[in-house]
Amino acid sequence: MRIALGIEYDGSRFLGWQTQPGGGTVQDALEAALAAIATERVAVTCAGRTDRGVHALGQVVHFDTAVSRPESAWVRGVNAVLPGSVAVLWSRSVPADFHARYSARARVYRYVLLNRAVRPALAARHVGWCHAPLDVQAMRAAAELMLGTRDFSAFRSAECQAGTPVRTLQALDIEQRGERIDFVLRANAFLHHMVRNLVGTLIYVGRRKHPPGWVREVLESRERARAAPTFSPEGLYLEAVQYESCWELPGSRPHALTLPTDA
Repeated sequence: MRIALGIEYDGSRFLGWQTQPGGGTVQDALEAALAAIATERVAVTCAGRTDRGVHALGQVVHFDTAVSRPESAWVRGVNAVLPGSVAVLWSRSVPADFHARYSARARVYRYVLLNRAVRPALAARHVGWCHAPLDVQAMRAAAELMLGTRDFSAFRSAECQAGTPVRTLQALDIEQRGERIDFVLRANAFLHHMVRNLVGTLIYVGRRKHPPGWVREVLESRERARAAPTFSPEGLYLEAVQYESCWELPGSRPHALTLPTDA
């Protein structure tokens, strides 16, 4: 039997998604909790691995099990065992050919930035921060130049293991509300550190270090050194993973995120 789960977690409490020999990751915590309910070893596969400090509102995973449990056991039962910083939102029995990663049609990431002179305290683990005033209109103009199917070599980390740097960036919206600026990105898939590198580059434009057209030069160069440094992980959220309707999965639409910085 194959089971799909939707989960959320506070990435500041973990060493990233992927299991490590010493433990301390989201995958380690989730597999241990699932094993307690299944009374057998459970291995999960996720839609998108997140780095240390990166959060998730709508991560999707799947696992195979030989035991039969009601859907509520995979939610309430597992949540009773999990640490408070991670929770299962829903569970569904899915066909054997469903794959959390390969069946996904798009991923949505949200980067939450606090743009004010003073650093955050209450939301320090959950937002990025830029002290200098940002030109949002200039960032939006630059974002338009990043859309489409492109070679994003200039925005991938040296450790990226993807077979190709070509990705289709379907949307890059910049939303402003008071001191909070959200960057909302949707793509078929993302390269390692791609979102944080794109956000850092847009912030360079927002600080007027470069004009909007500079991002086209960076893209065409395919050189990582031409783009801005990788921005901090604290403000990054895997907001949603989108699948075809035939899988009948809930929770594929982004939902509201409220932080202490909100007015």
